[in-house]
Formats: sequence, structure tokens, C-alpha cells
Amino acid sequence: MTKIFGKRYYDLVSLLFIILGALMASFSVACILLPNDTLDYGTAGLGIIISRLSGINLSVCVFAVFLPFIISGIFFLGKTFTVKALIGSVTYTVGLELFENIPFVLNTEHFIAVAFGGAILGAGLSLILRFGGCIDGSEILANIIVDKYSEKTGRNISMTSILVTFNILVYTAAFFLLNQNSALLGLLVYIVATSITDHFTDRFEAIKRVTIITKNPDGLINKIKNDMKKTCTVMDSYGAIAGKNKTVICYVTYFELRRLRDIIDSFEEKAFITVSSIDEIHIKK
Repeated sequence: MTKIFGKRYYDLVSLLFIILGALMASFSVACILLPNDTLDYGTAGLGIIISRLSGINLSVCVFAVFLPFIISGIFFLGKTFTVKALIGSVTYTVGLELFENIPFVLNTEHFIAVAFGGAILGAGLSLILRFGGCIDGSEILANIIVDKYSEKTGRNISMTSILVTFNILVYTAAFFLLNQNSALLGLLVYIVATSITDHFTDRFEAIKRVTIITKNPDGLINKIKNDMKKTCTVMDSYGAIAGKNKTVICYVTYFELRRLRDIIDSFEEKAFITVSSIDEIHIKK
């Protein structure tokens, strides 16, 4: 009963922080970045480009671009993640609509305003990612590509190259379809925001190595295999106090990490767990 209550409390707190992070991100974009002739990155940046070219409402364009990625997340990343992503994206788009109509002027140099806006955006995204949410479809796309690539080749790659490629395409489109200043300032926003996000989320784009030390891991391994379609490496180990144990090692992406933690929390056996970041894994055949 206590465990169920604790999980519900954590889920509620997670949703509140995701909503707060989404509002911070939308405030940054609507009140600081757009008035200073720049744009967000990822699918939100793509939505901004479409809105400026078509004249369609900004929040409608941003949500329309993100919606296909949310739908994909249902099949590849699970319902829990998708619900959090949907709540975050809806809050973000509602926030855009709300903050666009609020008069806010940041009386400082153009360059400083953009850097400050990127910092607020990065802080908001950090909150969202830390609590298992997402408001950028490019991150969902990168996660799916990494997962499918791992299934087919047996190799794990970082999401960084995929995210960078996606954003290069967005800024290239902004460079030719909008103007050079918007594209270059948007690149600055991307650098500032991702630097802050990486700092507070322990490099979310990197692969996560989860090490679990326990006495009887069979139930846990079966659940990981059945629920996440992931394999594990199992080794015999020995603790100076606990004696004989089994060490289970599993590699997951950042967005899969929350699902794995939920599985571990439901595991009845006592366990010692560590999580570390890895840039890339190769399997020599």
C-alpha cells in the first residue's frame, strides 16, 4: 500500500514539474525568442517556420507538427511516456497561445536576450526530461531510430548525431525560407539550451548502462525481456557483506530509463542499482 501511494505521489509530482517546465519553455519562446527574431529548435522550430510562412496560428502549427511523433510514441515508447509527452506538449502549445497575448518587453541587448531566453528554455526542458516527459518530436524520432538500429545491428548509438542532423535541417530551412538572422540566432539558442539540458539531465542523449546487483534476478530479467524487448547480461558476483549475488547489466535510452526504473520498483527482491552514461557501443562479430 505504501509503495502504491509513493508511486502515485511521484507520478503527480512528475506531472506538475512537466507542466512547469513546459510553461517555462513556452514563456521563453513566446516572450523572449520570437520577439527577438529567433526560433526554438526541433519540431517546435519547424512549427514556427510553418506558422511564419503560412500565417496559421503558431500554437496550432507547433502541435500539428508534434502530433505524429506523439502517436509514434504510443507504439514504441509506451503509454506512460506518451501520456507525459502529450501533457507536456499540450501545456507548451497552450502556453504559447497564452504568453503571445501578454505584453512583455526585455529591455536589454538583442544578443543577451536570446542567450537568456535559451537558458530559460533549457531549464524548462531539463525539468520535463528529468521527470520522464518530452515536448520535442525530434527526441522521440531519435529514440525510435536508436532502438530500431540496435535491434537490427546489435549496436547502440547515441541520439546526438540524429538530433544534430534534424536541427541542421530545421536551421537550413529557416536560413533560406525566413532569414539568416533567425537561423543563426536559433543556432545560438540550441547551443545554450542543450548545454543546460545536458548538465541537469546527465547527457540525456547518451546511452544509459543500468547495473543491478541482486540475489535472484530471474523475475526481473523476464519482465525486462517481455515488457521492454531488451536483453540483459548476467554475471556472478560476490559482495564482502552480502555474499554471492548476480549482476545484471542492461543498456537503454534515456526515455526507456523511466520504464526500466518502474520495472525495478515492482521487483520484490532487494537490489543495488547504478546508472551511468555511455556514448556508443560496438559489438564485434
